[in-house]
Amino acid sequence: MSEKVDTPLTPRERLARGLTYSAVGPVDVTRGVVGLGVNSAHSTATELRRRYRTGRLAREIAAAQETIAQELAAAQEVVANLPQVLQEARRKQRRGKRKWVIAGVATVVVLAGGAVAFSVVRRSARPEPSPRPPSVDVQTRP
Repeated sequence: MSEKVDTPLTPRERLARGLTYSAVGPVDVTRGVVGLGVNSAHSTATELRRRYRTGRLAREIAAAQETIAQELAAAQEVVANLPQVLQEARRKQRRGKRKWVIAGVATVVVLAGGAVAFSVVRRSARPEPSPRPPSVDVQTRP
């Protein structure tokens, strides 16, 4: 008791069988030719898709290489200018400290001037004592 396994025929086998047997020949020949055409179109489309992908991949790789080359050139330029940039930064840093010292001195001068002005205004607001003796007796009662 063996089982019969039906394996589908490939288009090529179907064409060969159709040409061999005359009874089912025209049907098998037609199915074989159509199958070969479909397989051929499918393999052509697959190959075209593969070529397109590899071509696109090649273009993307070329673009990435160009971008990397530009970035590398820019980085080399930055590294070449680094000593000069550091020197300018040090100069600016020194000037920054000098600016803080000048601002501190100016603040101290302004505060001192404000204190002197306050003192002068306060003294002028106080009435000066009269050279005459008081007209009312200032003694407190016990």
